[in-house]
Amino acid sequence: MNPKSMFCTRRTAITFRALFAAAGVAAAGFAAAGFAAAGFAAAGCGGARLPSSSPSVLLGRDLPRFSRASVAGDPSGTKGVEGKVVVVKFFAKFCEPCKKTLSEAQSLHEGSSDVVVIGVAEDESANDVAEVVEQFRLTFPVIHDRENVISGRYRVSALPSTFVADVHGRVIWVGGPEQAPGDLDDAVRWARSQR
Repeated sequence: MNPKSMFCTRRTAITFRALFAAAGVAAAGFAAAGFAAAGFAAAGCGGARLPSSSPSVLLGRDLPRFSRASVAGDPSGTKGVEGKVVVVKFFAKFCEPCKKTLSEAQSLHEGSSDVVVIGVAEDESANDVAEVVEQFRLTFPVIHDRENVISGRYRVSALPSTFVADVHGRVIWVGGPEQAPGDLDDAVRWARSQR
C-alpha cells in the first residue's frame, strides 16, 4: 500500500469518526440512523464511491461467519477469507430482480481474484438451485440455504440481498431489490480503497 492512500484512508476514517462523534452517533448507529439508506454516498480515496445502501443492522458490523458445502460439494463460506473483499449474494429462482443482479456478481467473480463471491440460494428445491446455476453459468460457490439458516443470520428480509464486506471483515454495503446496475462494482471498488 502506498503511503498516500494509507494517509487518505486514515484521514477519511478519522473524518467520519469525528462527524459521528459531533453528531452524537456511534459508527454502528450511523447505519441504524438511516443515513446510508437515505442516500448518503461516501467518497473514498482514488475516486471510489460507496453507493447508497439498503438498511441493515449488519452495516458497520462484522460479516457473519458460516461454513457449508456448496451445491458442487466443495467446502465454502465466509470462514478463512480474511484480508479479502467478500460478497455474499442471496437469491432465488422465483425472484425476478435477482436475475438482473446475478450476471454482475458472476462478472465480478471472473474478473477479481482479490474478491470472494459466495452465492446463497433460498430456493426450496435443489433442482431450482441447479437450474439457476446452469442458466446464469455461475462459477462462484453457491450454497443451498434450504432451511433459511444463513439468511436468518444475515437478517435478509427481501431478495435479492447482497452484502459486501471490506478486507477487515466489516459489512460496508448492502444491496437490495432497488440495487442499480454498477452498484456492486462501486461498493467493491470502495471496499478495496479502505485497505
